[in-house]
Amino acid sequence: MSTAIRRTAPAIAIAGAMLLTATGCVAGENADASSDSASADSGEWSADTLTIDYATYNPLSLVVRDQGLIEDAVGDDVAVEWVQSAGSNKANELLRSGSIDVGSTAGSAALLARANGSPIQVIDIYSQPEWAALVVTPDSDITSVEDLAGASIAATKGTDPYFFLLQALEEVGLSADDVEVQNLQHADGRAALDGGSVDAWAGLDPIMAAAEVESGDELLYRNVDFNTYGFLNATEDFVENHPDLAQVVVDAYEEARVWALDNPEETAQLLADVAGIDIAVATTVIDERSNLDVSGVPGDDQIAVLEKIAPVLAESGDVSGGQEAVDAALDTIVNAEFAERAVNGE
Repeated sequence: MSTAIRRTAPAIAIAGAMLLTATGCVAGENADASSDSASADSGEWSADTLTIDYATYNPLSLVVRDQGLIEDAVGDDVAVEWVQSAGSNKANELLRSGSIDVGSTAGSAALLARANGSPIQVIDIYSQPEWAALVVTPDSDITSVEDLAGASIAATKGTDPYFFLLQALEEVGLSADDVEVQNLQHADGRAALDGGSVDAWAGLDPIMAAAEVESGDELLYRNVDFNTYGFLNATEDFVENHPDLAQVVVDAYEEARVWALDNPEETAQLLADVAGIDIAVATTVIDERSNLDVSGVPGDDQIAVLEKIAPVLAESGDVSGGQEAVDAALDTIVNAEFAERAVNGE
């Protein structure tokens, strides 16, 4: 049971659960959308607290938080607590510990977490980004991925840039054993690169875009196909026991997507303000590296990308159960019901 949720047990919720069971529906699997609407209309919610993250690598989270979309939907009956995630690995830590109910990660990071036993599922897609690349300083002698053999590289393990690095190395016949990976959080990785303590950095926007503008750092290698989608994940406990609030979150994300697509300049300014970066950098991230105009419904497109990195993930040694655990995670990570309702206007 998630420690981030303080449960309430109003009579209407208990009666609703009994009715769902009697009709063969299980909350979080096939719960009827009308049950969520009834909860909102009656002023009764399945919990009195919702804890959710926001992250600079998830622009829609910034819009949802800034505009109070969730707060408007739940009113005074549910306290919405916002926690900032510094990276996918941190969001996964918060989800696994029960410190948050919903968190933002890259698809690869979500797959890694579920393969290692974290009970999370993706309930919405917030972007199709090109947010990861390999970065060097402007005076570096490294001009190709092959030149990274024997190099020291900063990367945040368990995140898309880390898996981007592994895929890039594999493409040229190298592996993590052929380099020295310094496991640093994203901002620390940039500092290590600019300070000369590492030879390269597996970077993440918007920090990476800022490094290009402010430090003159260069993108050594880019490959959009190595970037996985932006996943909005929820704990299974939250999905199963609080489908009403899960629907509110996804509805808010879909509302934020429409607004962000209609207002790219304002979205970039919001990112600049939260991330503390120049507006020109934020504009690059929003306009050139964050495809927000993508379906929020998780499904075949995301699984296809994850299937490409699954062998790399299994062989990396980061999953104790190996390929079998990764395959099981692939089969169970998607929960599309909330996004389908939101997108279809149900």
